[in-house]
Amino acid sequence: MTEAAVPQHGLTSRLYLLVWIVLVALTAATVAVARMNVTAFAALISIGIATVKAGLVLVFFMHLKHEPLILKVMLGIALLALSLIILLTFSDVWYRWGAHVHS
Repeated sequence: MTEAAVPQHGLTSRLYLLVWIVLVALTAATVAVARMNVTAFAALISIGIATVKAGLVLVFFMHLKHEPLILKVMLGIALLALSLIILLTFSDVWYRWGAHVHS
């Protein structure tokens, strides 16, 4: 990729390459977590890694850093709602699993 092909937001090809390498490393970390024997926390760790990866893609490759504030606020509200739905789903599953084990 040449410098002319990169959008001019003050970001260089070297930075894009670095972010891509970090994304590949985080993908490897997700695979490593899946192979480890941490079944109780594997889903939480994987969701955390996926959140970091999504943040990197949003900020660097989708140029969210240079968007208007209202778009960032709307995205934040949507992500907060999604996080709440996921948290409530996980808490329900953990509650039911815990109640089933002790019965």
